[in-house]
Amino acid sequence: MDKSFLKSSSIITVMTFLSRILGLVRDYFIARYFGANGLTDAFLVAFRIPNFLRRLFGEGAFSQAFVPILAEVKANHDEIEVQNVINHIGTKFLTVLVIITVITVIIAPLVIFMFAWGFYFDDDPTKFNLASDMLRITFPYLLLISLTAFSGAILNTYDKFAVPAFTPVLLNISMILSAVYLSEYLDTPIMALAWGVLIGGVVQLLFQIPFLIKIKKLPKLKRGEHAAVKTLKKRMIPALFGVSVSQINLLIDTMIATVLVSGSVTWLYYSDRLLELPLALIGIALATVALAKLSVHFANNDEQKFTRTTNYALKIGLLLGAPACAGLVLLAEPLIITLFQYDQFDAFAAHKSALSLIAYGSGLMAFIMVKILAPVFLSRGDTKTPVKVGVIAMVSNVFLNIIFAYYFAHVGLAIATSISAVINASLLYYYLNKQSIFNVSNDLIKMFFKVLLASFIMVIFILNFSNEVNFYLEVDAWQRITSIAMTIGASVVIYFVCLRLLGIRMEHL
Repeated sequence: MDKSFLKSSSIITVMTFLSRILGLVRDYFIARYFGANGLTDAFLVAFRIPNFLRRLFGEGAFSQAFVPILAEVKANHDEIEVQNVINHIGTKFLTVLVIITVITVIIAPLVIFMFAWGFYFDDDPTKFNLASDMLRITFPYLLLISLTAFSGAILNTYDKFAVPAFTPVLLNISMILSAVYLSEYLDTPIMALAWGVLIGGVVQLLFQIPFLIKIKKLPKLKRGEHAAVKTLKKRMIPALFGVSVSQINLLIDTMIATVLVSGSVTWLYYSDRLLELPLALIGIALATVALAKLSVHFANNDEQKFTRTTNYALKIGLLLGAPACAGLVLLAEPLIITLFQYDQFDAFAAHKSALSLIAYGSGLMAFIMVKILAPVFLSRGDTKTPVKVGVIAMVSNVFLNIIFAYYFAHVGLAIATSISAVINASLLYYYLNKQSIFNVSNDLIKMFFKVLLASFIMVIFILNFSNEVNFYLEVDAWQRITSIAMTIGASVVIYFVCLRLLGIRMEHL
């Protein structure tokens, strides 16, 4: 077992867990204060656009392309050259971000039309106008959070994983405080959320600067060209598709949802938020550490450690992802009701959100596998293969969206996204196998069947001993929390006891 891998991924998991819990608290306040309606749809579109691009330009394609480059320079050159690479790439990155931000703020209504054309053709122009106004406030968040991700990538390369993983907590705190306090002073209260996003971006960037100074890697503006910038461009452009297909698919979901009934965007948002909790704790945590570790192993030509790290990440992903997948599907409505159904967010909205959560949750394992398998290619400097796979998955998602949305409305969009994730993960593994980079080990296959059996026993418990949906609708918040916590807690204990009886011990992985 790679103890440094486990330690690093555990740090990220703990910090990410704190961030995601605060994220759920944030969403609780949004649901309670603003409900699920056209106004929340408008904000979520204005927030999702920079958030989507952040995952491409920030911790998505940029980080995936940048970390292997920095790891290679760090392994083979002195610290002066490392700083030189950071300065050149940082300067070019900042320039591109400033240009994109200024243009988008100026043409905000056109951008909203591109990403949410349903708002434009709606009889009531309120959603379109509100989304345009809020985008002008939220979009600079892309600049701020992308620079934050750039800083985080540097810190991760130097094994400082805790600070970047903690940083998202600050955005959640900013949005919570804005929803509760700032909203009281605005003519349009929901605008407070947009300001909360912008303030959160500023705080996140400022928070990382002292830690960069501590490791003496604070980026500085630098004129001229550098070979590393050309390498980054070459790797990043295709990675825009290859790494972030799931996010592109979610954005497509949002675009189509804007032509459905009001509230559809919000229902998908809340189900996606619950999907993101286990995905971040498992998939993103493993992917972040795996990319940094795999890049170092590849730079050092250590194929044995490279293979072992990949196999280890897949084992942990399977071990933790399978029960999370089952839990999301079986406890979808109780989770939504417990977390969000208060005041403005009614039982109808909770039910609609739960239906799409079931569809998203069914694809959780595929989402996790994509997060783990894509960095295997990227750590080797191969961005073309994930691109081919990503484009196929994305095109499949578009066609499936059209078909399933016609029959199942917003739930159909979630179904299509999960199926496209399965296609993505399957093709990634196919090419890993074809190129003789990685093959599933016998140990992993044996673990798969043991995890499947343990998960099945856990499912039987949940089906027979968890409270019905009506119970959650009738009781108060504390009874809801107690009931769902007991169900989840007992399920976790049963699952891991079964694993131990089947011979799987975490300490011996």
